[in-house]
Amino acid sequence: MAPRQRVEQQPGWVLHTLPWRETSLIVEVFSRDHGRVALVAKGARRPQSALRGVLMAFQPLLLDWSGGGEVKTLARAEWQGGQPLLVGRALLCGYYLNELLVRLTAREDPHPGLFEAFGAAMGSLGRGENPALLLRRFELALLLELGYGVQLDTEAEGGEPIRPEANYLYIIERGPVALGEAYAALGDELTVAGSTLLDMAAGEFSGAQTQMQAKRLLRALINHYLGGRILQSRRVLKELQEL
Repeated sequence: MAPRQRVEQQPGWVLHTLPWRETSLIVEVFSRDHGRVALVAKGARRPQSALRGVLMAFQPLLLDWSGGGEVKTLARAEWQGGQPLLVGRALLCGYYLNELLVRLTAREDPHPGLFEAFGAAMGSLGRGENPALLLRRFELALLLELGYGVQLDTEAEGGEPIRPEANYLYIIERGPVALGEAYAALGDELTVAGSTLLDMAAGEFSGAQTQMQAKRLLRALINHYLGGRILQSRRVLKELQEL
């Protein structure tokens, strides 16, 4: 049996909620020191519950919980304020970030650096900043924090520095390989400019080519680690763009 936990005043964000029994909720939260945690919020759907108006996605919270099983019991949630409500495209982007965390992180696996990156992304969305830039930064931070080893500044073969003027084939779980005759048969595979790889390594996504190629590369990497699972938020974004 897992030891009982008692956690107080833990910074966290609500990722997803599900109705449970008649009046309660199961709440997936992403916390700073405990990672993704499942909590039961007893009576949270009752009109008089102190939790009813607090357990909102995209808002910073302080959380208290206890318990020893896979699903802990939420004791208290306090809204921290300072985060504008997300609307329109920013709201859809927020759902995308939440879904990435639910699908790719393990429960109770802390990632303080990823928690900080998530908070920064939420703040940027709330301020109306360019969604494309902040999504690329978060996707890259997610892959790096989860240990997927995205290699950006050196070649996979020989460890030579990436040359900005060269073009590369990015082989997932290996890294970038300089394009040449040996890889001519792989012309339909994912290719990327050396300058894009170096921009990504520096966290710089403002250039048009870098934005396009970084989106393509990060999308391929995320799809690989999702193992065929479909992100519903991505599907909705695509449908809206088509409309």
